[in-house]
Amino acid sequence: MSEMAPRGNTGPGDELFTLSDRIAIVTGGMGQLGLEYTRALVARGARVAVFDIAETPGQPNPDIDDAIARERILPLRVDITDSRSISGALEQVVRSFGVPHILVNNAGLDSPPDAPPEENGPFESFPEASFDRVMDVNVKGTMLCCQAVGGRMAAAGRGSIINISSIYGILSPVQDIYEYRRQQGETFYKPVAYSASKSAVINLTRYLATYWAKKGVRVNTLTLAGILNDQPAEFLEAYLSRMPIGRMMNAEEVIGPMVFLASDASSYMTGSNVIVDGGWSSW
Repeated sequence: MSEMAPRGNTGPGDELFTLSDRIAIVTGGMGQLGLEYTRALVARGARVAVFDIAETPGQPNPDIDDAIARERILPLRVDITDSRSISGALEQVVRSFGVPHILVNNAGLDSPPDAPPEENGPFESFPEASFDRVMDVNVKGTMLCCQAVGGRMAAAGRGSIINISSIYGILSPVQDIYEYRRQQGETFYKPVAYSASKSAVINLTRYLATYWAKKGVRVNTLTLAGILNDQPAEFLEAYLSRMPIGRMMNAEEVIGPMVFLASDASSYMTGSNVIVDGGWSSW
């Protein structure tokens, strides 16, 4: 077992969930959730290649630095919208670690709250270029990574692909949550591109699950609600008013569902959508 102590560890002896000697790729692995996935995989014995346009985390992470030094993490600068960038990085992974067993398609793009007004304005004027940019990363990028890495997995006769989606991929955003911004004089609506892209990811999962089922590659979706990340108090008040569990998800709470889908504990699951949303979609 790695020296990296994870939050939410399953504990020693739980071999059903072990990832010992597995090889994983995490896209967007230097971001908030990507770091959680990477830590969890390394802590359970996997070696992890991180595909990200950033080569280091946004803030100091001594445990990540230590795992890189011990060659448990291989950070690679990769543009997931470029098939050549993915292919080149994959060859480095195969040379360094071997053919991957696990792919976590975590990299994603959304219009941030401080995006230009036209991106967060009415649907009728949502910019075509903004739509293309989000779809390029969230859908095309996920597809290209599945194509390259999943193909190698299928040739090896095993593998688990986990595509990360959102509750906004299964339900429409509740625009009333953002009423506080409109009351402040802004014209703000949760944009369309993120929802459309995350919905596409769910059906991409189903397609690939049936396509590779007989070749030993499982493909599942992990659908998440909002992650606590210093959101404004007005947003939290509105968001939590319709969240049955009464709070946003903590980043480390993604670990259990991800490890379950990556490990042999989910060996008979493919094409599934595991929803971890605090009850949001139960209304």
